[in-house]
Amino acid sequence: MRWKWLLCLACLFSGSILAQDYEIRYRVTVAPASGVAQVEIKLRGERLPSRLAFAMDPDRYLHVTSKQPLELDERGRTVWRPVAPLASLRYDFVVDEKKDGDSYDSLMVEDWAVLRSDKLIPSLAATAPGGLESRAELILQLPDDWSAAAPYEELEPNGATVRYRLLDPGRSFIRPKGWMILGKIASRQDVVAGVEVRVAAPRGQQVRLLDTLTFLSWTLPQVKAIFGTFPARLLIVSAADPMWRGGLSGTRSLFMHADRPLVSGNRTSSLIHELIHVGTGIRGDSRSDWIVEGLAEYYAVEILHRTGGISEERFQQTLEELAAWGEVSDQLLTGDSSGATTARAVGIMVEVDREIRRVTDDRASLDDVAAALAAQRGEVTVKGFIDLAEGIAGKKLSALSGLVH
Repeated sequence: MRWKWLLCLACLFSGSILAQDYEIRYRVTVAPASGVAQVEIKLRGERLPSRLAFAMDPDRYLHVTSKQPLELDERGRTVWRPVAPLASLRYDFVVDEKKDGDSYDSLMVEDWAVLRSDKLIPSLAATAPGGLESRAELILQLPDDWSAAAPYEELEPNGATVRYRLLDPGRSFIRPKGWMILGKIASRQDVVAGVEVRVAAPRGQQVRLLDTLTFLSWTLPQVKAIFGTFPARLLIVSAADPMWRGGLSGTRSLFMHADRPLVSGNRTSSLIHELIHVGTGIRGDSRSDWIVEGLAEYYAVEILHRTGGISEERFQQTLEELAAWGEVSDQLLTGDSSGATTARAVGIMVEVDREIRRVTDDRASLDDVAAALAAQRGEVTVKGFIDLAEGIAGKKLSALSGLVH
């Protein structure tokens, strides 16, 4: 009988845990002709967060309404105070956003849309009782002939309605993050090194989806070998002009312009560069962006070399060319690295790797530093990077001695 009593107790305990959960349902209706996506955030539960403060640019988030209290705080954030058991917030999101000149990093046209879901649902600060957790879904209501690709688990589709289950470990209020593409799209997918990879682009743009997937088949395993915490799902979105002519990383995803080569003339790879950003999940502060960009560019060359994509001779030539370019940089400790600063940072990474290998008799390398940064994720500082590298080396590193802690 004792086991029956324990089973009942376990059921009661699990029920109390579930009672702490609340549901978040993001419903997005896409209307291409209007240029906006209509968004509804619906919360359901016995207890809800008492306060949600959204960072909403008034030029992109329009017609914000709710039956629950809404106000602007002293920082200009939209503050919503949900009331249990059911609360909803609605607004229109302007999809188009220029990044540079006439190019876009978010765009919706007649047949497709490319955007970041963490812009669609803005960043926020949640105030909630301890132990209160959320379960979240994203529902896309699309035109009849449209489909979607996003870096989440897709639930059973229902005609023009696409549903995703959202996960964000460590976050009590879950919201979608990462790139997505909607519309009349073409895509290819495969499992590479245990990662579910999908490459997608607007139909008819002649994007070489299979070329990208093939390139990943021999480079992504090396990335995964360094970054064991690499996401289990990866979406690569590509599109032609007028999208921004470069690469931009996101959560479990990245964007790459259709005209960007897999390997550039200088023997680096923008695609690998952005993969490293996805793998590390780190960002710089006002003095440490060179660490973030330097690591990504170092591995953009190093992984090509390790996988036989470039010879030893061309690898060394590339490092020499980057070192020469880096001499142009007069500022390393910055929050926005130029091309020359990134090249200079690659040189530092090369020296750090060599020195760690030497002092540890090849038992450790820059890979260990990069993997540790990826395990920590979040913001990296100059001091934090130095402490981590020297901790792995077991001594001070001359390659980092000239940097200010």
